[in-house]
Amino acid sequence: MNKIKTETLIIGAGPAGLACAMELSKAGKDFIVIEKSSQVGGLAKTYTFKETDGLVFYTDNGPHRFFSKNQNLYSFIEGLIGEDWIKVRRQTRQFIDGKFYDYPVNPVQALVNIGPIMASRMLLDYLWAKVVYGVFGKEIRTFEDYAVANFGKSLADFNIINYTEKIWGIPSNEIHAEWAVQRIKGLNVTSVLKNFISKIFSKNKNSTPKSLVDEFFYPAKGTGLIYETIKNKLEKLNYKFFMETYPVSIKHKDNLIYEVVLRSKEGDFIIECKNLVESVPVTEFISILGPSVPKDVKESISKLRHRSQVYLFITLNKESLTPDQWVYFPRQENKVARVSEMKNFSKEMSPAGKTSLFIEFFCFENDKIWNSTKDEIFEIALSELSSAGFFEKNDVRNYYLIRQKNVYPVYDLDYQRYLSVVKSYLDGFNNLYYIGRPGRFRYNNQDHSLEMGMLAAKSIIDGVKYNMDSVGEEKEF
Repeated sequence: MNKIKTETLIIGAGPAGLACAMELSKAGKDFIVIEKSSQVGGLAKTYTFKETDGLVFYTDNGPHRFFSKNQNLYSFIEGLIGEDWIKVRRQTRQFIDGKFYDYPVNPVQALVNIGPIMASRMLLDYLWAKVVYGVFGKEIRTFEDYAVANFGKSLADFNIINYTEKIWGIPSNEIHAEWAVQRIKGLNVTSVLKNFISKIFSKNKNSTPKSLVDEFFYPAKGTGLIYETIKNKLEKLNYKFFMETYPVSIKHKDNLIYEVVLRSKEGDFIIECKNLVESVPVTEFISILGPSVPKDVKESISKLRHRSQVYLFITLNKESLTPDQWVYFPRQENKVARVSEMKNFSKEMSPAGKTSLFIEFFCFENDKIWNSTKDEIFEIALSELSSAGFFEKNDVRNYYLIRQKNVYPVYDLDYQRYLSVVKSYLDGFNNLYYIGRPGRFRYNNQDHSLEMGMLAAKSIIDGVKYNMDSVGEEKEF
């Protein structure tokens, strides 16, 4: 079997892996990148669809707005893509019971939509929640606890709890409160009202929670442009990328990983390395380590679950559908979870006079939605979205089905206990850096994955193993 030697092997060419590669290249370090897909970008890749009449449509693998409080990341990306790094005015809405609701919330619009009876009930429930969780000090253990404590039962059920249960496929009282702390920290009735008032009277947004920001940056031809640019730059510097290649065995001895067996279309080969940087889903990574991992690690890894997604991308003979970048469908009776009109991110994502819609469905691998055919998924989307007024069947040019495994790490009530066992074992390897959303079983945003990659590179360059969990630990993201 053919052998190659390198100082650092990077497995996975997503945001984390490519940020690491870019930083290592600046220090003149030797490395090789391998990627299972035919395309770089991981969960942040951009697809290109050229149709029979020659028109070209682009879509991300899900909507990827970029917002960060790390100014170095803006400089990093602007240095890569320059004028193709554009600022976008955000517009997002929720579609609930046949009505659109602005997000960030417009309290006046919301009150008109829900009516005085429901509004009164929401107010009473909110006040009661302040008594239960504030005065009597009920413990916040679950996502449901967090949402009810901050919004009251009726308002929490109206959109936050419903949509969260749709994402994870489990009840909100089985979801860890850490998910709420990570995703909606600082978001409550008070912050929503303050944000609404500040837009009227002030331009100061320093205290705005990240979920309420109304501007973001975006690459003109999709977020994948960032990662394709990194790959092109590195290849010009003679760094090697092995695409459609993945690890089948990882060998270690004396707390060091020294050899990785890889599989490609051309056959198997071996890379010997001094450092391994990887963003393989941790549940898969453990399974290919040899010698075999301890029994408690195997048992713990078997308890960690991922949520997968099915996407339908529809191209349309319409100028526009909505003014929104994305629209949420919180109700569980809607199988559609979220739709993104890509030209509202950038006009270059669709040809002139045409538009497109990226539609997301949450599922577990091998459940009914996962196993449905392209036509079956299209009929679900058509039924739900045509009745909501988005488009009709005769507006459709084409539609494309995409399946994506291991998109969301499931934050159930016990995940931290099991994950700590796995991380304790992996941290024992002195030359291993496991990064990114899949690698660390952590719901990273794109900016945090970039930071992790940079920190892994800094660890290798400085010869110091820095703490990956420090990235984003301020909780406000």
